[in-house]
Amino acid sequence: MNLTTSFTRKALVFGFALVALISATLAQAQSYNFGKNIEVAYEGWRPLEDGTFNFMFGYMNENWEEEPDVLIGENNFFSPGDADRGQPTHFLPRRNRFTFEVNVPADWGDREMVWELTVNGVTRRAYATLKDDYLVDNMVIASETGSLGAGTSSPESRANIAPVVTLQGDMVNGEHVRSVRVGEPLSFTTHMVDDGVPRSRSSVDNIRAFAARAGEGTTEEMIQQQMALRIPWKPTVQKINGLFLSWNVYRGAGKATFDPPQPKPWEDTRPGSNSAWGLSWSPPEIAADGMINTTVSFEEPGEYILWGRGDDGGLYHDAFMTVTVTE
Repeated sequence: MNLTTSFTRKALVFGFALVALISATLAQAQSYNFGKNIEVAYEGWRPLEDGTFNFMFGYMNENWEEEPDVLIGENNFFSPGDADRGQPTHFLPRRNRFTFEVNVPADWGDREMVWELTVNGVTRRAYATLKDDYLVDNMVIASETGSLGAGTSSPESRANIAPVVTLQGDMVNGEHVRSVRVGEPLSFTTHMVDDGVPRSRSSVDNIRAFAARAGEGTTEEMIQQQMALRIPWKPTVQKINGLFLSWNVYRGAGKATFDPPQPKPWEDTRPGSNSAWGLSWSPPEIAADGMINTTVSFEEPGEYILWGRGDDGGLYHDAFMTVTVTE
């Protein structure tokens, strides 16, 4: 056997092994798109000025694509007390932190509250208490969501005030209520104001700033190369600070399409994912008057609750709208 033949055979063996590895990796990744369970999470508690407390909850949907719908009932409930504590029944992909809060009275004491959720045959529980270790403040929220490095803060971050999101239009019994037919567009306007802290800065802005400090210029090709090589270094998930508004389905078992496409409120780190945790994300342009126009359409009739989250990178504020969709 000559050297060329030996090299060719080794190359073929290596090629087949590489193809097998890639195929196995793709198959494994595909298996996480659907069929997995959801891990519910107790994020902590915070005190309110009236002496009561709010328990804060989130979740980790193990699927990258499946968005399960779980009605309030035996598969989605709180105990003790009311089963419905305002939790979602539509679950977005992957990690969603500080999604909702449950208020408990000032005399709650050392009692425990449990959120139980069953998805794809797997039951998970989150146990909420007022133990000191679970106390949450704004710095904890900013750190946990990746706006700050773990255990770090600054005078600017400590002075940050959450954005304020206000849905425009008439209200019914203190709630924003709309109705629309299947397939028809429903347009609405949200007003969002913020204090400008933390200052919006995209990954591209960071690359240009680093280059400027080194006395170098940048080209589009250089920026794209740096973005491709950029590796998150924080021990927590890394988030790009920037103001955005994201409307999504909170309750309702049907597909809703938003225009323009909404930034994801969940941690999608893939480049081009339209998520503040994505490597190439940049904050959207927001009009000087803070008015943001959105259109949504539905494919199936039913009762929906839409959830709008205004996020400045470090802190957030939510608004909700109930939509009745008819044939």
